[in-house]
Amino acid sequence: MFNKILQFSVVIIIINGINACSSEKPKNNETTESPIVVTLASASINNQESILASGLVESDQTSNISTRIPGRIINIFVKDGDRVQKGQLLARVWDEDLKAKRGQIDAAIAEAEASLAAAQKDFDRFNNLYKQQSATAKEIDNVTLQYNSAKAKLVSTKEMRSELDANLSYTSLTAPFSGVITQKLAEVGSMVNPGMPILTIEHNGHLQVSAPIAEHDIVNVHVGDMANVEIKSTGKIFDGKIIEINPSSQFTGGQYVIKVAIPESENKNVFAGMFARLSIPVKNVEHVKGDLTLIPSSAIINRDELTGIYTVGQNNTAMLRWVRLGKTIGSKVEVISGLSKDEKFISSSERRLYNGAPITFNKASDVSMVTSSTQ
Repeated sequence: MFNKILQFSVVIIIINGINACSSEKPKNNETTESPIVVTLASASINNQESILASGLVESDQTSNISTRIPGRIINIFVKDGDRVQKGQLLARVWDEDLKAKRGQIDAAIAEAEASLAAAQKDFDRFNNLYKQQSATAKEIDNVTLQYNSAKAKLVSTKEMRSELDANLSYTSLTAPFSGVITQKLAEVGSMVNPGMPILTIEHNGHLQVSAPIAEHDIVNVHVGDMANVEIKSTGKIFDGKIIEINPSSQFTGGQYVIKVAIPESENKNVFAGMFARLSIPVKNVEHVKGDLTLIPSSAIINRDELTGIYTVGQNNTAMLRWVRLGKTIGSKVEVISGLSKDEKFISSSERRLYNGAPITFNKASDVSMVTSSTQ
């Protein structure tokens, strides 16, 4: 009897424990995550009445200053930002060993000149004797050979001196044109080898924008056409002229690089390396590829080799959608497929999004055209 009562009590305790656990579970479900505040945006449409491109401001002439002989730098007379004139001395490489060798060659030249003078006298004397029939033809041949040998030796030593003088000139590095020093790539005491850049100089006052153009757009770009230039960092806008088009894309990944000259009147506060946007009006619109759907690059989600964006799913949740991207134009990227032109997407969020996350819209969002999937 006691055992039955004990068994019954254990069963009651187990049932109460199960009821307690089941009663606590809804309490945990009651603490749901608060919606993430997001901003919706619409893709911008480029109707291709103009060709858009992005590039960098650069000098029309840039040169890396280097030496043609190995050695140690003993002087650098300039620093970054210094303006220099054509022919100005910029740096010097150790040249004492070359100067010592020049002394040896000078001595060899003096010796060769003395030998040639002696051979010249023998040559003249034996020629006179030969005319008087006091010297044989063999003796004339011998002195002629000695004379020609001495003359060739003098020419050879003088050529060695010319080569040495050329090497000595390479130890004094001068500016090939007037400009500004933009990079100092070595310090005094550094060992340098031929071709190793020591300084970089850019031409002063002549700037241009270098930008790649897509293959399907290059046929509408011509030398002499005008392009609207916007310097992103300063907001400065002006017109420039296309002065060069690279006819090959072999080493530029299918892009054709163009050069747009910046007028000298617009050079103020524009520096090499600045990011620039180009807008080139199209004369024959019918020859241009159709409209482009553009979205900010910051809205792109990268997962391994896939790219996607977040759109609005059912019950106001974030839905990750994979898209196919095209070319990049400034801060925007072309969407080839995966997003319609009139469809909204999430451009930014206050917290990190994930697929299925509950969302709510901030005041900056236009929710009047959210896709029907939210209905």
